[in-house]
Amino acid sequence: MDFYKIKGGKKLNGEVAVSGAKNAALPIIVASLLADGETVLSNVPNLMDIKTITRVIECLGAETDYDAEKNVLRIRVENLRCAEVPYDLVKTMRASVYVMGPMLARLGIADVSLPGGCAIGERPIDIHLAGFEALGAEIDIEHGNVVARARKMRGANFIMKKVSVGATVNLMMAAVLAEGETVLENCAMEPDVVDLGRFLVKMGAKINGFGTERIVIQGVKKLSPASYSIMPDRIEAGTYLLAGAITRGDVKVNRMEPDHIGALRETLGEMGFRIENGKDWTRIIPATKLTGAYIKTLPYPGFPTDLQAPLMSLLTTVPGISVISETIFENRFTHVGELRRMGASIDVEGNMAIIKGVKRLSSAPVMMSDLRAGAALVLAALAAKGTTEIRRIYHSDRGYEKLTEKLLGLGADIERVKGGTF
Repeated sequence: MDFYKIKGGKKLNGEVAVSGAKNAALPIIVASLLADGETVLSNVPNLMDIKTITRVIECLGAETDYDAEKNVLRIRVENLRCAEVPYDLVKTMRASVYVMGPMLARLGIADVSLPGGCAIGERPIDIHLAGFEALGAEIDIEHGNVVARARKMRGANFIMKKVSVGATVNLMMAAVLAEGETVLENCAMEPDVVDLGRFLVKMGAKINGFGTERIVIQGVKKLSPASYSIMPDRIEAGTYLLAGAITRGDVKVNRMEPDHIGALRETLGEMGFRIENGKDWTRIIPATKLTGAYIKTLPYPGFPTDLQAPLMSLLTTVPGISVISETIFENRFTHVGELRRMGASIDVEGNMAIIKGVKRLSSAPVMMSDLRAGAALVLAALAAKGTTEIRRIYHSDRGYEKLTEKLLGLGADIERVKGGTF
């Protein structure tokens, strides 16, 4: 196993460009199954999750060709088929369940293993399944697989009992070819949902309201393949801003959408950092005086749960008391123990973390437990005294393209060492 070797204490300075959004790319890649022919996607990040989802759709009959240098993915669909996706693929990534929507829409049957992904909570797919049932599907659990069947998908009104990005995108894809009108209520409003909506409209779907709590879909008989550019990754953008903040550096993040991280920008400003914004960039400038913060993770446009762990690393270095309330996932403090190993002062009470800022973090051998917890450890190591070794970095490969190269470009002392053990 590779590992990171990071010598902390260097202020990051300079500019860094954001890659395409993983969480937007995954459902859009799956949505290509909704039409025969060739779909061409640009700004697709070269990540492990992207490689996994392309293997998933290949199992269903798609042909793919990815140009890693140009970040262009070509997908050709001619002989779509219902086939069992190997569990070894599905267990590594929750987004594999997204294939259910397109498969039901086109073939009237979907057979998918119960999904895996980061160990940050139960994340059940019951909302997805209830929505499919509302559209006319029958659901069975057979030998660890979810099997959905529908003679004909018909439009319906469906209210999600809880805001869910996954259920919103899955039901959008299921409904675009259903007969009649579908109205989805209590929908997720994340930019990733908007990006999928725009792609589906380009394919010929009739959708109104994506980006709001109410999405209305008029089913069409057929969609066509399309060319589309994936939006920039707001979580990656936020992570690099936090890297600048924790090292008290001056970092400009380019090729991003500032409005997509409004909650983070507001939080950093309230803490005392100076934030500047342009049309497609945000810059963080060191503060002369910092104060702690109270953060509550919420669905978009609230503070994103995916930035909770990286923000916690910053708060461990800020004077005073800070509090984080995690309302999205019940097991998203797995990074706390590792931060404590680096000298952080953090107490956890249920879904709340109380952080007391320390003068300096110190290096220690640590392990990543999931993608965003891994980002938190990298940020902590950048600020810590001494050299930190971080194991199980395959988690970061799932969501951060060229992480080592981008941090080196900002002046970090980081090395990816081959063949480490843990």
